[in-house]
Amino acid sequence: MTNYVTSDQLKAMLSDGGELALLDVREEGAHSQSHLFYAAPMPLSVLELLAEPLVPRLGTRIVLVDAGGGLADRAAAKFTGMGYTDVACLQGGVAAWEAAGYVLFSGVHVPCKAFGEYVEHHYGTPHVGAEDLQAMRDAGEDLVILDSRPMDEFEVMNIPDGVDCPGAELAYRVHDMAPDPKTTVVVNCAGRTRSIIGAQSLINAAIPNPVMALENGTMGWHLAGYKLERGQNRMAPPPSADGLVKARTSAGAAAKQFQVPSIDRATLAKWQAEAAQRTLYILDVRDPLEYAAGHPVGVANAPGGQLVQGIEEWCATLGARIVLLDDTGVRATMTASWLVQMGWDVAVLDSGLDGFEMTTEMPRRGPAGIGQAGKNEISPAELAARIAADDALVIDLAPSRDYDKGHVPGAWWAVRARLANSLPKLAKKSLLVLTSPDAVVARLAAPEASELTAMPVAVLTGGTAAWNEAGQDMARGLEHMADERDDTWLKPYDSDTDVETRMRAYLTWEVNLLQDIERDGDHRFRLYL
Repeated sequence: MTNYVTSDQLKAMLSDGGELALLDVREEGAHSQSHLFYAAPMPLSVLELLAEPLVPRLGTRIVLVDAGGGLADRAAAKFTGMGYTDVACLQGGVAAWEAAGYVLFSGVHVPCKAFGEYVEHHYGTPHVGAEDLQAMRDAGEDLVILDSRPMDEFEVMNIPDGVDCPGAELAYRVHDMAPDPKTTVVVNCAGRTRSIIGAQSLINAAIPNPVMALENGTMGWHLAGYKLERGQNRMAPPPSADGLVKARTSAGAAAKQFQVPSIDRATLAKWQAEAAQRTLYILDVRDPLEYAAGHPVGVANAPGGQLVQGIEEWCATLGARIVLLDDTGVRATMTASWLVQMGWDVAVLDSGLDGFEMTTEMPRRGPAGIGQAGKNEISPAELAARIAADDALVIDLAPSRDYDKGHVPGAWWAVRARLANSLPKLAKKSLLVLTSPDAVVARLAAPEASELTAMPVAVLTGGTAAWNEAGQDMARGLEHMADERDDTWLKPYDSDTDVETRMRAYLTWEVNLLQDIERDGDHRFRLYL
């Protein structure tokens, strides 16, 4: 039987000091339209894959949110079936929350983006506009432009002469990029948050250089009429021996200013022993390439800059313990200095990677054994023959971004959680074939689909990736949509139309978050002035 809590009860939970996993079980795009401040997205379509890493403790107090339609109730049944013992749904969903007089937010990574605005406002982070930066470049001033986003975002678009140096890497790598203290360091991202946090990181790290955030990032640069580079892969190199000494000194300055706790291995072992009573996340904040080359067994990768940008992607339990580690302590300390200010209970492991069993095997999503091949599978060659004979209905459960980039010709796109609505719209064939990028979600959906149709159901072995690797034709575009495309939040520059209008609206939204969080009153941000 489903348990429910009222909006007033949930509001009280947010400030009672206990652990709380507040989870929005709608698709990400739907979540982005209207949600509670601390609600972490956990779409019902991929819940089995996200539940364990994001809510690792079975006794965690969980409240599920939707906008009606029974998604939260279905999610509650799944959580209970997985062994979680304290699960409830918000009665009336987001509409009831708003009706109770509480604030709803749009967008994604809202607590982290609001925190960026909070930081700029309270610490007075210096910034430079696109026109002034261009004038500095034209005048040949001594400056370095560091882009605080991951490389995949940098490759999409970057400021001319910019060098990629993701957030937690800034205080680690800047000393060799700008060895002269007279060199001006400008930090940018696509919009505002990582520009602000990145620039303030270097200020907090007490580097001697002048430091500024590029106001409104690459979007501001574009809106000012300047060209962006595309397809670049310039990356700030790892620190030299001298650079590392300076980086450690810088991290020490930030640790002292923000009272960053550190723990030893004995304390970590104690916390691990208590993990059934208090949630514990252990995260390696190094660059993903370093993580892939060797990392501690059982420790997830959360690149520090991205962790500060979107912590709910790794830690969905408010009030949990978080332990950060890396090889030198610099990136873990700089990341922790921000999580402390955001109100998280975080500590740095003082021994770093020492003493861990290391592996190069990358973690897979979900519990062991989930989404493995079953009896009713069909190979790419067999499916190609069925398609040629017009003998199969193919449904692709991939994220719509992936479907857009490439899918089985003739396949319909649908959302797993809403197959009951999509299937009746489609013509029946002698076989229903489900696919997804690696077949995992398709395999999870197969039993559900079997209950919704009289058609036999099979899964494409290896998913769409295997179809492509087999040399089969791929179609592109959003051509066969059996459901509303609300599974993903689209960035302003993901659209082909009204890009500038979308950019301006996005930047205005970011700035307005500061007043929105004051109305809401639930944020846990701390000032260290």
